[in-house]
Amino acid sequence: MNTDNCKSWAKRDSEVIAPFARIQYYPFVMKSGSGAMVEDMDGNQFIDMLASASSQNIGHSHPKIIAAVEAQMRDYSQYTNAYFYNPRSIELAEKLTAITPGTFAKKVAFGLSGSDSIDCCIKLARRFTGRSKIICFEGAYHGSTYGALAVSNISLNMRRGLGAMLPDVYVFPFPDVENNGPGDGERCLNEIRRAFASYLPADEVAAVFLEPIQGDGGLIVPPQAFMTGLYELCRASGILFVDDEIQQGFMRTGEWFGIDNFGIAPDLIALGKSCGGGLPVSAVVGRAEIFDALGPPAHLFTMGGNAACAAAGIANIEILSEPGFKQDLARRAAKLRARLDGLMKKHKMMTSIHGLGMSLG
Repeated sequence: MNTDNCKSWAKRDSEVIAPFARIQYYPFVMKSGSGAMVEDMDGNQFIDMLASASSQNIGHSHPKIIAAVEAQMRDYSQYTNAYFYNPRSIELAEKLTAITPGTFAKKVAFGLSGSDSIDCCIKLARRFTGRSKIICFEGAYHGSTYGALAVSNISLNMRRGLGAMLPDVYVFPFPDVENNGPGDGERCLNEIRRAFASYLPADEVAAVFLEPIQGDGGLIVPPQAFMTGLYELCRASGILFVDDEIQQGFMRTGEWFGIDNFGIAPDLIALGKSCGGGLPVSAVVGRAEIFDALGPPAHLFTMGGNAACAAAGIANIEILSEPGFKQDLARRAAKLRARLDGLMKKHKMMTSIHGLGMSLG
């Protein structure tokens, strides 16, 4: 396989792009993409099993996304939501409140990246509850901004030499039943219960942050009993349940959101990656009364929820809502899982398969 052009671009990249902005696996340099296929600068074609880090759940260059963005660009690309209004962001917010779990009144805050949606959740949780303490989990990846970084616990290089993180963040083990046995969910819950009884006052905890399936941590699916037990702990102590759907959202697991697999309606849901159908949109969706506790301009972005990106987000939801989409996705996921099962039987280097739906590793 010839990769000369890709290597040339990679060399140019190394001379001008910050080295900390990526983990360089190999010199794939994107030229074009269509559906699940991508082509590099040397004409080599690949199946994009990464789905551009789960930001292209509906595939590359979807014609309905292109049409929606093109139509919006002909009117205007952006006028800041920070001071005025644009119809596309309102429409996208309406669609997000309709598809997220929970029958209560909801509101939405827009940003540009999943990381800033986590920062927004931290602000909202602390302001609404009047408490400062936050619980998160080992192996979690919530993002790279300082707030999101404070609740991420997966990489030394993300924190090395950066000084103090946000205070009052407490880290607990996340259940891994496959490696630690069927009782691991209860063991992890007991760690939190013990903390509440000995050194961490539950009535001072603002929120619990978790991924419904730990993505970068290994696509680890927690047991239902753990998720239900954690939710009940939160309800009993007035602690907000904050669900990070940045990676698992928008049908990645076969449901609209990863948390839908557990039958739980979170207080706040953080969105990013596929929220914009390939364009940069992040959002927080949650109980309206929580949003009403924070006054302006406590969390805003000049480009947040801009019209062109919001138009792509609307089209993305419409595509995922098409009749038969979910059923077709289930068939494809079953086929993929069967192929992976076959590979695992054939190759000793494969010892397990993790995840749900198309979110597999």
